[in-house]
Order: sequence, then C-alpha cells, then structure tokens
Amino acid sequence: MSETLPPRIVIVGAGPAGIRAAATLVEAGLHPVVIDEGQRAGGQIYRRPPAGFTRTAEQLYGSEAAKARALHTLFDRLAKEGRLTHCAASSVIAVQKGRLHVMGEVGVQVISYDRLIIATGASDRVAPVPGWQSAGVYSLGAAQIALKAQGVALGRRIVLIGSGPLLTLVGAQLVKAGADVAAVLDTSPWHQQTRGFWGLAARPVVALRGLALRARLDGRYHTGVALERIEADGTGVTAMRWRDAGGRQRLTACDMIGMGWHLRAETHLADLAGCDFTYDEQWRQWLPKTDRMGRAGNGVYLAGDGVRLLGADGAEIAGRLAVAACLADLGRPAPSASADLRKLARLERFASGLACAFPWPAAMVRALLDEAIVCRCENVNAGALREGAGFGGGEANRVKSLSRVGMGRCQGRYCQLAAVELVAAQSGCAPDAVGRFRGQAPVRPAPVGAFLREG
Repeated sequence: MSETLPPRIVIVGAGPAGIRAAATLVEAGLHPVVIDEGQRAGGQIYRRPPAGFTRTAEQLYGSEAAKARALHTLFDRLAKEGRLTHCAASSVIAVQKGRLHVMGEVGVQVISYDRLIIATGASDRVAPVPGWQSAGVYSLGAAQIALKAQGVALGRRIVLIGSGPLLTLVGAQLVKAGADVAAVLDTSPWHQQTRGFWGLAARPVVALRGLALRARLDGRYHTGVALERIEADGTGVTAMRWRDAGGRQRLTACDMIGMGWHLRAETHLADLAGCDFTYDEQWRQWLPKTDRMGRAGNGVYLAGDGVRLLGADGAEIAGRLAVAACLADLGRPAPSASADLRKLARLERFASGLACAFPWPAAMVRALLDEAIVCRCENVNAGALREGAGFGGGEANRVKSLSRVGMGRCQGRYCQLAAVELVAAQSGCAPDAVGRFRGQAPVRPAPVGAFLREG
C-alpha cells in the first residue's frame, strides 16, 4: 500500500506574510516552497542590503529593527536546515491550472502546487502630476529601496510629494542619512488628517511615532498643498511648482522628486489565479475577495498587503491565518485563529484611519489638463483617455484597447487608478462602474528566450 504524499504548498513572496506563513507550515510538519524576487528574504519593508553592507539593522529599519532581525533569522534558519525550499531571485510570471511559470536565472521553469499562498505585498500608489514623466522622478518606495539596499540617495536636492505615512518616513530616513531634503509636500490638509484620529487611536504608539517623524523634518513638511507641475529641462527635474495651504505659489529647486499616496495592492497573480475582486471605496482600488482567513477559493489563499493594506504586523498575522485556513481545508490540525482575528480587527481600524487621514487625491487627478501624461510607459495623456471614454462606453478595458493605457512594462501598476478616475469623471459614473484592467501573463517583463528554455 503506497503512502499518501504530503500536499505541495507554494508561497509566493518572502516578506512578513510569506515568512510567517512558511514558518507556520514548517511547524505543522510540512515543507513549503517559497518563491521570491529578492536574493534574500525580507520583502520590501524589511529588505536586506547586500552582504558586507556596513549599516546596522537599527539604521536600516529604525524602530522595526528587532522585528526585521527576528524574521530574517527565522527564515534563514529554516532554509539552512532544509525545512523549506527557497527559490530566490525568481518571479512568478504566470499561473495556470495548478502550475506556476517561474522566471529565474536559468529561464522559465514550471512548478506545480496543490495549495497556493500568494503574499505579493504592495507597491506605491502614485498619481500623475504634470511633468512626472521627466527623468529624476521616482516613487517613494524606490527612494527607500535605494537607501536600504545601497545606502544612497537618488538625488542631490530632493523633494517628496504625496500623502500617507511612507511620505514622512522616507523623508525622515533621508534626512537622518544626511541627504538634502528641500521639502516634503503632503496633499492632505491638517483638518483632513485629524478626521482619521478615531482609527489611528487603535495604535497610539504607532501614531505618535508618525508625529515624531514629522518633527524630525524640521519645517520641511507642509500639509494641504496643491501640486501644480514638475519643472524639467533636457537633463531631468529642475524644480517642483506648488501652492501652500494659503494659496501662495512656491517653486522649490531640486534634481529628484519622490512621490506616493500610500499603497496599491499587488494583485496581478491573484487575478491570474482566478480570484474574484471587489471595489474598495475606502482605498479606491479593486482588491481580491477572501474570507477573514484569506481563503480565495480553488486552493488559493491570500495574505498581506496584496489583499488587506495593514502593514507588516498585519501581514504576519495574515500569513498565519492563511496557513490555518489551508491546514483546516486539508483536514490537518490547524492553530487557533481567534487571537489573530482579534488583532486583525484592531489593525483594520487603524488602516481605516490612515485611509481617511491620507486620501487618494481623486479631485487632483480628475482636474488634469488634457496634455498631462497619465501612462508614462505608453505616453498616453489625459485627453486621450477622455476621448477613449467616449468611444469605449466608460469601460476600463475598452478604453485600454483604444488608448494603450496600461499596456506598457508596468501593466497599469502606476496608471490604472488614475486612468479609471478620469474615465469615470468623463462618463459621469463612479470608479467601480468603470471596472479594472484584466490581468495577463507575463506579469513581469520577460525575454522571449526565457520561454524557449522553459522546462
């Protein structure tokens, strides 16, 4: 009589959610496969620098240093002991019928799974500002990654624009590292930020930590600003033109601009895996549908910021919950979820406070002039989107096919939210009525040669 083989469980992503999911599976006596784009586990928030880097964990992660170090140590130990398989520097570019197409250094290989846990995290939520296609404009996340991974600032004189906790965090980190940060411009006015107090009070220590970061910016931080345009010449960014809360026009010279309005869930793989989606009015974006444990159906489970924008602590909890659901569905003993579900509710209240205090700048996007670029990859402007809305009946994918918005290398990661706002405004409907861009493989740019070597 043959022995039943254990289920093959694959985790995509080795950030806080993926690491915690892997550790929980190992504790249950299973051997997960963890696929991650980084060379070393940690994700974006706990990204690790190359070997030999001299900055300490405290310098890299600040108040989160102990958590980062603990997760790094845990994952490295499990990998060294052979209790999990780590596919580093590898990208899942397609999902089809229980099979993952994974692009790595040797080309594309196919990895099958019985259960799939997607923990792909989030990226910057950006809004187009006239001139943002110029050289020297980066996302806040890119600026932070450069600082963490290489210890460098991406400019000699820096302006940061947007809204949300990452804006002030990156600003404070750059100032602490000795960079010349000329201004940190927050589009959310102070009275709007105070409206989120009821939610932010769910985590008072974290909220106070955010206020302390602002204090470090020492007069550079401005609330309630209006962003007019990014000035540039043939070599790149030269200045940021903006108006302060009093309406006075300001021009701040710089050679680098970092931008971001909190986060956008990374959902491409969830889409290809067949997950259903729902429009979240609070975050003004489409998010995958799951139950409280992360079940998305068809043997797929979601964890972390790719389904709920709750930060690193929430991601760890979601990783444990997803595994508990997976084990229960397999008929195996599962850890109790009651305590984690209570913690999750508190983190969701805090996240609601953030969403209220630092909203997506819908009005700014809808007011863009026709000549303003919305899709940087394909050089599509706001006028082309408004024209496409008339011909496409106000549906996202029809406008996409008519204008080529979202068809570039980023596949709509940076332009989709703004494009939907513009189409909705032109069509006289809500963003959820416009729909979302359909995901398609490969979800990352991949050379044709990689598929020729697929095996």
